[in-house]
Formats: sequence, structure tokens, C-alpha cells
Amino acid sequence: MPRLPLSRFRVLDLTSHRAGPTTARQLADWGADVIKIEPPASLDDEAGGSLIGMRHGSDFQNLHRNKRSLTLNLKSPEGRAIFFKLVETADVVLENYRSDVKYRLEVDYEAVRRVNPRIVYGSIAGFGQDGPYATRPGVDQIAQGMGGLMSVTGQPGQGPTRVGIPIADLCSGHFLAQGVLIALLDREHTGEGQWVHTSLLEAQIAMLDFQVSRWLIDGEVPGQAGNDHPTSTPTGVFPTSDGHVNIAAAGDRLYRRFCEAIGRPDMLTHPDYTTSGSRRRNRAALNATIAEYTSTRTSAELVEAMTRAGVPCGPINTIDQVFADPQVQHLGIAKTVEHGTLGTLGVVGQPITLSAAPQPAALRMPTPERGEHSDALLESLGYDGAAIDGLRARQVI
Repeated sequence: MPRLPLSRFRVLDLTSHRAGPTTARQLADWGADVIKIEPPASLDDEAGGSLIGMRHGSDFQNLHRNKRSLTLNLKSPEGRAIFFKLVETADVVLENYRSDVKYRLEVDYEAVRRVNPRIVYGSIAGFGQDGPYATRPGVDQIAQGMGGLMSVTGQPGQGPTRVGIPIADLCSGHFLAQGVLIALLDREHTGEGQWVHTSLLEAQIAMLDFQVSRWLIDGEVPGQAGNDHPTSTPTGVFPTSDGHVNIAAAGDRLYRRFCEAIGRPDMLTHPDYTTSGSRRRNRAALNATIAEYTSTRTSAELVEAMTRAGVPCGPINTIDQVFADPQVQHLGIAKTVEHGTLGTLGVVGQPITLSAAPQPAALRMPTPERGEHSDALLESLGYDGAAIDGLRARQVI
């Protein structure tokens, strides 16, 4: 396996559920030595499954690849002592506890920094590290609601709708990975680490970029637009004889191409549709007119015709259709990893390509079994077999 860009960094991963593990996965896939620290099975109420499913389930296997696993009881003095031995030579610590938990466990940033001032300490909480909601438990859907996303998602008049993916978890995980890398770059100048933190709520608000600017700058409270683009018309979902397609023909140039492609030059001079503003005001009628045409053509015919005319258009795929698509196959984002028990597993690869660096095309390691690497890691810290057996007997590991 060639050297990967982050292979010089060691990461101690205290995270669980999804947001924090997403950060760890980003770093692990690009080569960081990520040590996933988990409670011993005898002390884990969730019996190794966690809230995202059983350990051998597809979600867990996709989320925790390229890591090594060490079981450690951080509530015990011996467990914390082992953790701080690892801190001495680590570069990053990741956690997504509720904001007060790390202090109770005595593994907070200041405690870690006293042992290793070069540590970059990354945190995700539901609502932030301080403030009136700091100690509240938070999960993705709560952040979707509180962060405004559910108010702009779904069909108008049908009530709030959650997005179909855990977007607050995923985005906070990606934002934290970006923050950790920024802090590691800054450490090259300062020689010291720092505490980097974000939250589900902050990440969700940041992802509302377009709608938020309409409020902060224009004073407009955006509402639900369903499958239509909030401001650009015609852009949305249109029926076909065998399904649906997305068509984006907003703006005068694309609208002209679209009308010419469907043989309706009269729609260019119709008084209700001559400008972007008039098309937006008369969106319902315009969409209905377009739907009359698209419903008589297959999805493939429309995609071909619109592509030929230079108008963005695409099918609405189910997940199996996504991975059957020739462009998706060409991009190679579906990867495989070999698991000792489960065999060959398909997982989602990285969406990033670096032209001058080795790519993590072949995933190095499957998701580890709980504590799979405990003995090897403890031996590297100087513990012998008898000492390790004693730690296990005392439920430290």
C-alpha cells in the first residue's frame, strides 16, 4: 500500500453514533492511523451495536473502516492512564459526547493538552460547547428542525419534512474533519495544537447558505418549494411516460434552448413567460404546460433531447439505479473491502481525487471487531501478556 497523505498522523477516536465517526472516517481513509477506543463489551449497554445498528450491519461496516479498535474503560483510573499514554504520541483526539461528559470522564481538551500540547482536539456536540442548550442531547433530526431545514423541505402546505439523509450528522462530521486539518496545518507554524469544535446545529445552519442569505440580507423568510427550485423557474421534477426527470431550464438562455428543443417557440413570446420574473410568478401554469409535453416522452428520450440542446436534465434514480449508471461506474466510487467474517463488502469510497497523491482506492482495513487490536496496541505501550490479562479481568479493557 503506497503512502497516503495523512499517514503521518495518529488519531484517537472516542466517537460513536454517526457525526464523530464521519470525521474519523475521513481521516482514516486518507491514511491516518485511527484508533477507535470503545468500552469493553461487558460495560456497553448497546452490546456493540450502538444506535446505528449491529456491528456487522452494513451501516456500521461502511462507517468504521480503516480503523483499529482498542477497548478501554475511561471511567476507571487505569483506563484513563492507558488513554493518556496514547495521547503522548497522538496528533488528534476526536469526541462527540454531550458537551459536559468529557469533563466528567476527565478527558477534556485541557486535560489532554497538559500531556501533549501539540494535540488537535476535535469535538462535535448537538448544540455547541457552551450556551443555554450546551448540555442537551442532540440528534440529527432535532438539528434539522431547530436549524430551519425542515421548514424549507417538502411540499408547500403539507407541514415540515425531514431530509432523507442524516445531513446534520454528516455535515458536522465533514466540517470537523476540515477544521482538524486546518488546525494541523496551523500547528506547523505554532508548534501547538488547539481545540476545534462544531455542532449539529451550526453545521445545519451553515448548509442553509442560500436560504439563510435570503433572511439575513433580504429579510425574507423562505418557505417550502417542494421539488421546484426556490427561485429559478422552470427548474424541478416533471413527469414522463415511465417515471420522472429533473429539468433545469431557468434563465433566458436555457429557457430558449428548452422551448426550441420541445418545439414550443410560442412559450418564448407568451406574455406570462417572457422574463424570469414572469415565469416565476406564473410557475404553476408553466410547469403544467411543460408536464403536458414531458408526460408523452420517456425519461431516456427527454434526457437525450435536453442534453443535445444543452439543457441540464437527468433521471431520478433509485439507489440501485445510481450504481448501475455508467458515469457512476466510471467514477468508481463504489469500493470493496475484505472482512474476515463477512467476506467481500461493498462500501462508499471517497468523492475526492488528488492528482498528485496516492488515492485510497483499495480500502486498507475493514471495520474492526470490538477490541480486535487491543493486545497489539497495549504491547506497543509496554504491557506484557500477564498485565494485559489482568486489565481484561478487571474490565479495564
